Amino acid sequence: MSVRVGILGFAHGHVGVYCREWRAHPELGVTLVAGWDRDGARLAQSAAEHALAPEDSADALLARRDVDAVVIGAETSFHADLAERAAAAGKAIVVQKPLALTLPEADRIVDAVERAGVPCTVAWQMRVDPHNLETKALLEGGALGKVFMVRRRHGLNMHMWPNYTTLWHVQPELNRDMWADDAAHAIDYLHWLLGVPESVTAEIDTLGDPRVPMDNGIAIYRYPGGPIAEVCCSFTCPAAENTVEVIAERGSIVLNYGDVPSANVPRPPDAPGLKWYTVEAQDWTYSETPSPPAHGARIAGLAAPLAEFLQGKRPPIATAAEGRTSLRMTLACHLSTQEGRRVRLDDPAIDSL
Repeated sequence: MSVRVGILGFAHGHVGVYCREWRAHPELGVTLVAGWDRDGARLAQSAAEHALAPEDSADALLARRDVDAVVIGAETSFHADLAERAAAAGKAIVVQKPLALTLPEADRIVDAVERAGVPCTVAWQMRVDPHNLETKALLEGGALGKVFMVRRRHGLNMHMWPNYTTLWHVQPELNRDMWADDAAHAIDYLHWLLGVPESVTAEIDTLGDPRVPMDNGIAIYRYPGGPIAEVCCSFTCPAAENTVEVIAERGSIVLNYGDVPSANVPRPPDAPGLKWYTVEAQDWTYSETPSPPAHGARIAGLAAPLAEFLQGKRPPIATAAEGRTSLRMTLACHLSTQEGRRVRLDDPAIDSL
């Protein structure tokens, strides 16, 4: 049986990708019903493209009996309000990342879905990416022994986009800044892969256009007894290759082509996306899973897991509570940068950012 879905906001471009995949693959079991957006022009364009009934308010969409679930793709500052209303209406919820602008807003979402008892997931693409799943399985299998260091490089080439200074993504009242918006991907990746760290030390700055805040940064997370994990993000990156490095007791892992600057530029023919070295084999093993031809294919790959979640066939990709923790890890970087110090994840000052 198909799940009937409404879209609450088309600001986040990933939502359009899911809609195209669900329409192209009816076997995924998602029927698109209606849409709403605070921007009338964006609503008209998206409704026409995805064959959705346009609604003039979020409440009107939520009142529809033919909508079982909603995807919240509005600007981040509206997530808490929309999630509260969707939960109260009894709808299953998919919410785009990051969960919210602030921890109090995140608390409102967590409280709302728990109080209403509705299914809710955060749409974190990296948690379902095949190469990332393979990396996690390698570490959990124990063949590489103790993990000493993990590095996740992540980025965008925003400075090369013709309209990048006008996007809602760079407006603090809608989305805080680029670190909070997109470094959140890499930070959640560490949360998913390694768990919750003890502390973080970060340096984040605006190095390109001053209208695009916090466009480059490095964060070092400390886990008790190891590993030391680094997030290195640039949103002024024209090209790259490596996205993950893992250094372990009995081997290493290298992942390439895992973000926009690395996936969307030319690469050598048959270049391996994921490989790992073990001291036992004294050689590299190459993953049989091919790298997607472009980063858009990785985003599209989230449509099927989201459909399975909406149909009750799989648990949340990330619960609202996990989304709140990833937000806390992200905001701790801001506090570290502002105050020039290592910040523990339980520091109460994070709650006031």
